Amino acid sequence: MMAIHPRPLIGLAYLPRFFRHWVRFNKLHQGDRLKVADAYPNLYDWVASTPFDPHYFYQAAWLARQLAGTPPVRHLDIGSDVKLIATLSAFVPTEFMDFRPLDAALTGLECTRGDILALPMEDDSVKSVSCLHVVEHIGLGRYGDPIDPEGSRKAIAELQRVLAPGGRLFLSVPVGRERICFNAHRVFATKTILALLGKLSLVSFSLVDDAGRYWPDCSTDRANDQDYGCGMFVLEKPRNHQSP
Repeated sequence: MMAIHPRPLIGLAYLPRFFRHWVRFNKLHQGDRLKVADAYPNLYDWVASTPFDPHYFYQAAWLARQLAGTPPVRHLDIGSDVKLIATLSAFVPTEFMDFRPLDAALTGLECTRGDILALPMEDDSVKSVSCLHVVEHIGLGRYGDPIDPEGSRKAIAELQRVLAPGGRLFLSVPVGRERICFNAHRVFATKTILALLGKLSLVSFSLVDDAGRYWPDCSTDRANDQDYGCGMFVLEKPRNHQSP
């Protein structure tokens, strides 16, 4: 069944208030009357507290704190939220790679094109890599990528391949009841992610739960009873790792 996003429907309930405000503003305003052609109704901002997406808010804070604590010489991000990348590049030289390259220019930021299923790097070559809320989409066609039921597995294998011995991978994915929500994303059990990342060691795990609460440095078991949480993994490739 096709899902219908509720926000536009909820917004209709605020139309009477919008028109009341329109009339009141015209009565109070001393200049030209408002023009219908210039109207720009915003019907979702009458809320008691500032709305935010807990997954994206907390994962950005998590990654920024991870990198600020032990800044790498250079950091590679693959496909994460561009607002986060703009901030990271202020204090860590950052390469942002996506198969839909970012057309932007900032000091400390390099934007390149690359496919997460075939990263243009040698084995064991990158010391610091992040990929946040990305691999769950691969192979579902949402962003114009080819349909591939093994897309997420292949993407994770590539992230492991390019990570250098002693290097760290910062990965976030939806965690909880395992399923495919076609064509939006996958949701993984934490044990599935750890099995796919079997060449790496888990350094720490943090979680945004179903209620939007942030649990830093917690057990992966905390995600077991979630439906759609955000799991944030810090993983490290052993220094004695040798690629086949």
